[in-house]
Amino acid sequence: LPFFKTEILSNNNLILSSSDFKNKIVLINFFASWCIPCKEEHKILLSLKREFPELIIIGINHKDKKDDAIKFLDNYGDPYDYVGIDEKGEIAYKFGVLGLPETFLTNDKNKLIFRHAGALNNEIIDSQISPFL
Repeated sequence: LPFFKTEILSNNNLILSSSDFKNKIVLINFFASWCIPCKEEHKILLSLKREFPELIIIGINHKDKKDDAIKFLDNYGDPYDYVGIDEKGEIAYKFGVLGLPETFLTNDKNKLIFRHAGALNNEIIDSQISPFL
């Protein structure tokens, strides 16, 4: 699993490493304010965080303006524990992201156990993600 250094929306730089998530299940979601399917999926992420508060959710804002990302999260809610900025798409490239939204799930050993290209929905959450939580 590639970890990364990124600017966090609060203007702090942070390096996330596997040790930060030892014994934790982590969901990584690539999104952008301009992405229509991301807006549709966002309520699913909010419910997932409410249902599984122990789940670490990392949002990677992909090729978006920082102010637009902040406005998006202010308007739609913020399910993320961390939000990184991927202004040039370098993080997405390391993950092999092909389009938005795209979501990855790692187990408590930091091993990738699920990947989904496209918007998440309740059926995917129930059948593919919830069994790991």
